Amino acid sequence: MDLYVVTGASRGLGRAIAEQLLAPGRELLTIARKPDRALDAAAAANGAGLEQWALDLAHDVATAARLEAWLRAQPPARFATATLINNAGLIGKVGPIDASDAETLAAVLRVGLEAPMLLASAFLRATRDWTAQRRVLNVSSGAARRPIAGWAAYCAAKAGLDQFSRVTALDEQRRPNPARIVALAPGVIDTDMQGELRAADRSGFPDLEQFKQLKDTGQLATAEATAARVLAFLARADFGNHPVADLRDA
Repeated sequence: MDLYVVTGASRGLGRAIAEQLLAPGRELLTIARKPDRALDAAAAANGAGLEQWALDLAHDVATAARLEAWLRAQPPARFATATLINNAGLIGKVGPIDASDAETLAAVLRVGLEAPMLLASAFLRATRDWTAQRRVLNVSSGAARRPIAGWAAYCAAKAGLDQFSRVTALDEQRRPNPARIVALAPGVIDTDMQGELRAADRSGFPDLEQFKQLKDTGQLATAEATAARVLAFLARADFGNHPVADLRDA
């Protein structure tokens, strides 16, 4: 039996990853703002285990403690592999940082950086004595590695996620049965977030036309195709050799 925990599973890439993970021999726990009844039906049809938690990572700081308790309640030898996929993210208000309110800025940083750190900490601690192969996949972005005007909070959250992944990978190397950690940039995907970007105010987002052209010229990958590539990357024997990676280079 293989265990997967996926955040942000109600739409976009996270939804596509969750759907593709539903197969016999797998137990899937999703964390999203809203449960997805279609996933319940798909899990039943495919013979997969599924549990959905309706939680908002922007406001519920107790999620990590709940995850840790849930993991500790599992029989240590139940799973052959255990994987945490930190996928949830927010773009926030596009534009200069002084145009954003404090609540929006905090939400972007909480969902994009604080929640992944808390969840990874809980996951690693609760599974420390498991014999399962353990993996943490943090969904990063090209915005972690190059600045984009108007995206201060999002770029900062993703850059922090990359560095967190590097440091945690180093820490795990010193442990028996170390978990494998990777921050993976998946490329540009046709999701609701891309739609939010194209609707942004041009005055605070000088790269607006570039993002419109990505859509108009068919350069956006589908969430389903990207999810398949992400899961194939996760299954590679060399997963974790490089703690920061880009799917476009894989």
